[in-house]
Amino acid sequence: MGSGAWIATLALLGLNGAYLWQMLRFREAWQRQAASGGRVVEEPQVAEAAAAAAETSGAPEEAATPGFSIIVAARNEAENLPNLLDDLRQQNLIPGGVELIVVDDHSTDDTARIVTAAARDLPFPVLLVQLAQLPGAPTGKKAAVQAAVQVARAPWVLLTDADCRVPAGWVQAYAKLAAADATARFISGPVLLTGSGWLATLQGLELAGLVGVGAASIGLNRPTMCNGANLGYRRADFFAVNGYQGNEAVPSGDDEFLLHKLHAAFPGSIRFLAQEAALVRTAAQPTVRQLLRQRVRWASKWRHYQTAAPQRLAVLVLLSNLTFPVGVGLWWFGVVSGVGVLSAWAIKLLADVVFLRPVLRFLGRPGWLWWVPILQLAYGPYALVTGLLGLRGSYKWKGRRLGAK
Repeated sequence: MGSGAWIATLALLGLNGAYLWQMLRFREAWQRQAASGGRVVEEPQVAEAAAAAAETSGAPEEAATPGFSIIVAARNEAENLPNLLDDLRQQNLIPGGVELIVVDDHSTDDTARIVTAAARDLPFPVLLVQLAQLPGAPTGKKAAVQAAVQVARAPWVLLTDADCRVPAGWVQAYAKLAAADATARFISGPVLLTGSGWLATLQGLELAGLVGVGAASIGLNRPTMCNGANLGYRRADFFAVNGYQGNEAVPSGDDEFLLHKLHAAFPGSIRFLAQEAALVRTAAQPTVRQLLRQRVRWASKWRHYQTAAPQRLAVLVLLSNLTFPVGVGLWWFGVVSGVGVLSAWAIKLLADVVFLRPVLRFLGRPGWLWWVPILQLAYGPYALVTGLLGLRGSYKWKGRRLGAK
């Protein structure tokens, strides 16, 4: 090989070597999270920062189990809401109790009627907030959460989506962690995609990776991502960082923007609830078209991140996933050898398998590991397309055209 071929080969190997190193760090951080259930602060300096934040806010060293306001934003969810409401009806009791706030985001189906009817049977207070009746008739999930937090009465809010299923110990798991760790301000929980067939499996594997990376980055005190289908935070802290101010115009990102703001304001206060009792399930997208719309919505928030850690991670992951299709192209034109391309791909495959194995074991889906090579082959072009479409900032979701025109 000429000097150019060596440089190209070393670039492919070096990039995936960096990716492997990052995945090994994430695996170690994930395993610490899973072993502790999210209760252990990993670094001494993090513990000091969290204690200082608690002292500044006047938080007691030992807090009683707090009550929770469960917030659900719903738009045309008449089909899914009954299942979630039934799950909430079966929640284990916690000291202080809970209340449920469902925000109807301009639904055109029976969403509001279902909530009103359920309120008569649920064993806790239920409040229906209709965005269409608020001044200015705001729309979108950020507006829905903002409206719910304004009227919530509990010191903690707990969020999930209307199309999710939650286990009976869901609220109790959050309450126990919040009571045991007075320095916790934001708690992220695990999410599992359900469904049958190859498309659902590949989506589930992708999300498992995102859940694992989110948990690991929290364990390393560099929070990058979380999932709005399963998280909780102190209500007062939402107002302390001015809620969604600064990114109100971005339709997506109600979860991660708040995560980044709270981490910046209260370093060392973010936790991941690595417990099976907190595992929320939601169905995978049924078609490729709907999947792409959802992923473009997710990608649309990336360019608005104001912290470096998630941006650097996103770039590393994207470039590493592109090494195989780019490497094949370089091999086709005789720039690099096939051995070099296969070696780079083998490093990437090893990194993903090593990292995902304990994550999938926790999620109860160890068999998904066999799908990693298939996902890798498709993920580079898929991530590039969704990323570029996300940069455009416009997409359609739940019957609305959102973002830039």
